[in-house]
Amino acid sequence: MRWLKTLVEGCKTVKQAKQVHHRIVLAGSQHNPLFITKLIQIYADCDHLGSALTLLHQLSHPNVFAFTSILSFHSRHALPHLCILTYAQLRQNAVVPDAYVFPKVLKACSHLTLSITGAVVHKDLIAFGSGPGSNLQVRNSLLDMYSKCGLLGSAKQLFDEMPQRDLFSWNTMMSGYVCNGLPRGAVELFRLMREDRCEPDLVTWNTLMDAYCRMGKCCRASRVFGEIKEPNVISWTILISGYSSVGRHDVSLDIFRKMVDVGMVIPDVDALSGVLVSCRSLGALCSGNEIHGYGIKIMCGDVFYNSAGAALLTLYAACGRLDLADNVFRRMDKSDVVTWNAMIFGLVDAGFGDLALECFREMKGRGVKVDGTTVCTILPLCDLRCGKQIHAYLRKCYFDCMIPVYNALVHMYSTRGCISYAYSVFSTMLSRDLVSWNTIIGGFGTHGLGQTALKLLQEMCDSGISPDLVTFSSALSACSHSGLVDEGIELFYRMTKDFGLTPVREHFSCVVDMLARAGRLEDAFHFIERMPQEADKHVWGALLAACQENQNVSVGKLAAEKLISLEPHEAGHYVTLSNIYSRAGRWDDAARVRKMMEGQGLLKPSGYSLVGTGS
Repeated sequence: MRWLKTLVEGCKTVKQAKQVHHRIVLAGSQHNPLFITKLIQIYADCDHLGSALTLLHQLSHPNVFAFTSILSFHSRHALPHLCILTYAQLRQNAVVPDAYVFPKVLKACSHLTLSITGAVVHKDLIAFGSGPGSNLQVRNSLLDMYSKCGLLGSAKQLFDEMPQRDLFSWNTMMSGYVCNGLPRGAVELFRLMREDRCEPDLVTWNTLMDAYCRMGKCCRASRVFGEIKEPNVISWTILISGYSSVGRHDVSLDIFRKMVDVGMVIPDVDALSGVLVSCRSLGALCSGNEIHGYGIKIMCGDVFYNSAGAALLTLYAACGRLDLADNVFRRMDKSDVVTWNAMIFGLVDAGFGDLALECFREMKGRGVKVDGTTVCTILPLCDLRCGKQIHAYLRKCYFDCMIPVYNALVHMYSTRGCISYAYSVFSTMLSRDLVSWNTIIGGFGTHGLGQTALKLLQEMCDSGISPDLVTFSSALSACSHSGLVDEGIELFYRMTKDFGLTPVREHFSCVVDMLARAGRLEDAFHFIERMPQEADKHVWGALLAACQENQNVSVGKLAAEKLISLEPHEAGHYVTLSNIYSRAGRWDDAARVRKMMEGQGLLKPSGYSLVGTGS
């Protein structure tokens, strides 16, 4: 037997393994678990999975080493589903997993965001004596699983209880904070990491940059970038996308140009897509053309178009070059919903709603499955009949968990005059976000149902969601359209007192409009005078229009004077004031205003008619 053991241990290739396997069968040792397990390991390591699985099924009592070989194959080839299934088979065979098994299974759970399965594996860790305190690699795998599955509380508890941490532990926890929308937590953790004297690596710096960018502090991210000795393509891309996300598209484009000029790192499709978004916002068609050519030059055309094509297509459409957008569309993968979404969005953005609907119909005709982005883009274009059809499709395809889709439905019904349908959709939503509440409150407001809008605002607060500036704009507008002046004034002052929000010009305009509609013109004028910011033409225009309707000469005169000082060459302001004077019988004042217009060169010569004249 010793000679067989020597042969098995000397195997390196599939060919050698098959020869030794044959010798083992001839020697009558084909049921020896030691030899069979070793052969399974060799076959799996050489990517000969079929042979490895055949031998695994022949083992009367499979062992952890045999299963670990299969798990390693699945993990190495990025087959997380098969990894989970193999682990289930391992447990069904009453095999006790060890510290080599758990990291592979937990990694699979991370890839598939299977938090429930991950929790079961965690229980197995504790049950079989391989608890989180036994192996740093196992603890890190568990930390990574909880972070990627969105269970940040469990990840933080595990991290805090770890008796030992390495760089991977810190990086995983920082990344968890960033990916779960808590970038400040990542910044604070970085500070603690330095206090713990753990030296950051490139992954750490990139994660910190990402955190600052998500906080809108791109200057901080840029300073971190300056500390990196050899930034990689991810470092550059984070900075490009970060400045783009805060509207600094010119800076984003400059960073990309610098990246290309330095020449140490070749941009990937993410970097190209990010800078194309900035080109679209800037309307920089020439720069977009240059990046288009550069992208084709540095990578295969199919790879470029199927990855950065969506950003390029929407850039061309936004710049009015539908011919170029169509050329890109033709090169993209027509089986991918992203391709169609980009074309539909591009057409909508360029003002071609009918073509966007036609594109949507063609997409459905080809059997491409609609996603949430498609629905949110197309619903604002739909009439009531088309909107109801899409609603029926959504119910059929179980889109219940997609909040943005149902927000778009609520908005569609509201703007099409069906507020009862809008509220019905809103009521059936399993969960709602801030946009959901803002949309339904605004919908009831525009339908003149201010009391219901205020009731919904209270329900929103009771549900634990804090209103924002948009919420108050919608609620104040609802009060204005419904004549709820006292309620609106109280609501305006609650913004600051109860919610700590600072009103902006739009909120002041709503209050002025509210008071003016109610005929309280003097109150409206005094409110404007107490505004902490200078009133603009819209505020004074609303007041002047109300003065004309209510024939209030004194306030109308003051409002007109303010408007004339803001826009001295706008004839309409003079005409409105002149009409107010005329209707009040103040002919001298009306004539004086006409003379002011003449002095500004705003009076047009009288027209002549040819009707009734001889030839």
